[in-house]
Amino acid sequence: EVRRAPQSTADPVPERKRTTPLNPASITRRVFRGVSRRPFRDRVIHLLALRSYKKPELLAHLQRDGVKQKDRNCLGKTLQQVANLNVKDNSFSLKEHFYKDIQRDWPGYSETERQSLELILSRKAASTSNATCSSHLPSQGPSARDAPSRT
Repeated sequence: EVRRAPQSTADPVPERKRTTPLNPASITRRVFRGVSRRPFRDRVIHLLALRSYKKPELLAHLQRDGVKQKDRNCLGKTLQQVANLNVKDNSFSLKEHFYKDIQRDWPGYSETERQSLELILSRKAASTSNATCSSHLPSQGPSARDAPSRT
């Protein structure tokens, strides 16, 4: 008697979708490709939008994303253009006027970083609108808030 290989059985639930497990390495590569194709200056701006960095930290982060040698050599020049140096701790923070150029859907941001960025940008917008409103008010001498409080 000859035995035959069992026929493949049909899925008892044909409408069930089969998914393949996500490979974290492929996700990392996809993000890497998205960021590494962007201009170096933009990459620096988008990193500094999240927090202040010391130069070695910034360079390490950029190297993880695949920085080219020529870009690495011009990091100092780029930081002069887009960042302020805090001499107390030797860190760099993004100059205020660059926040308006930040792309909320930057491919290098994680979901947590996007949420953090939203908070930062909303604070910046609020402080900018408060400064704009108060600078356009006519000066009428000392205001009630400038006077000493009486308790």
